[in-house]
Amino acid sequence: MKRRAFLSLLTGSAAAAALPVKAKAAGGEFSGHPDNMAVLTDLTKCIGCRKCETACAKVNDLPAPVKGEDRSVFAEQRRTHADIYTVVNQYNADGKSVYRKMQCMHCQEPACATACFVKAFTKNPDGSVTYDPTLCVGCRYCMVSCPFNIPAYRYDSALNPVVRKCTMCHPRLQEGKLPGCVEACPTGALVFGKRSEILAIARKRIQDNPGKYVDHIYGEHEMGGTAWLTISGVDFEKVGMREDLGTKAAAEYTTGVLGALPMVVGFWPIVLGGAYYMNKRKDEIAKEEQEAAVSAAVDQERQRGEAAAKKALDKAASDAKKAQDKAVEAAKKEAREQLLAEQAAAAAAEKEGE
Repeated sequence: MKRRAFLSLLTGSAAAAALPVKAKAAGGEFSGHPDNMAVLTDLTKCIGCRKCETACAKVNDLPAPVKGEDRSVFAEQRRTHADIYTVVNQYNADGKSVYRKMQCMHCQEPACATACFVKAFTKNPDGSVTYDPTLCVGCRYCMVSCPFNIPAYRYDSALNPVVRKCTMCHPRLQEGKLPGCVEACPTGALVFGKRSEILAIARKRIQDNPGKYVDHIYGEHEMGGTAWLTISGVDFEKVGMREDLGTKAAAEYTTGVLGALPMVVGFWPIVLGGAYYMNKRKDEIAKEEQEAAVSAAVDQERQRGEAAAKKALDKAASDAKKAQDKAVEAAKKEAREQLLAEQAAAAAAEKEGE
């Protein structure tokens, strides 16, 4: 649905007929595809090499990771945004460094899909959650609803803004390939396979290594379950993972509210009033991301300025050295000419004395 058409429906009586009586996701009718694919992240095996970041950028045609292999990037906690689908952060947990990869969790019943009333998000049979920008109306409720704070808004095109996030390399999965990050991981910290098999692998690692792992598979039940699962040697909250989410899928929270109420014209005042907080939070997120974009642009310009200044200083130093070398050569030449003149004068005087 085009944005203009959608907005015209909101302002006219056609809204009641155009919008569905019950949203499939909001009604709790969908709980993931049976035995979809999944990825296991084993935090005990991650060494913070960030090769997953590089691979992700490459396969998704995104800018190269900041600072490359420079580990000073771990000095601050980073998050994903419109041009970075995955990041690795470092945490000091129980006296040791632990690294965690952050990306879309690809929920079994995604909150973003539940919140999206134009169905721009799809939970695919392969386990990935993808987004169709041609359906998006730019409301950004997906950003507000995501408990993992993943979907990001791209602001560089005012006429066609889009939401961006990890796709679990859905196009590659369709070709029978591994997700780019999984393929690039050199330590086996990332394992890809059917979700049931991945859960079995995770349980076996925990059972076979008593004391090494926390006895919990993050994502097995959180928010109804996710396709991105994690096991860890330290408490998950110590590596920035929320442990207050519960096990209900997002759709269960909206069953009987958004899903059961008919979308009639008389319902819109209630919807708009109830959406005040969501709009406020949406604007806060937009402001945060705009500030981040401005900060990145300022930093980029600063780097360009520093590079230009260095280039100018290098050129000035080079020109000064050339001028100095030229002056030295001129002085040497003058000294040689003076010496020759003195020698000639001395020879002439000696000849006259004879």
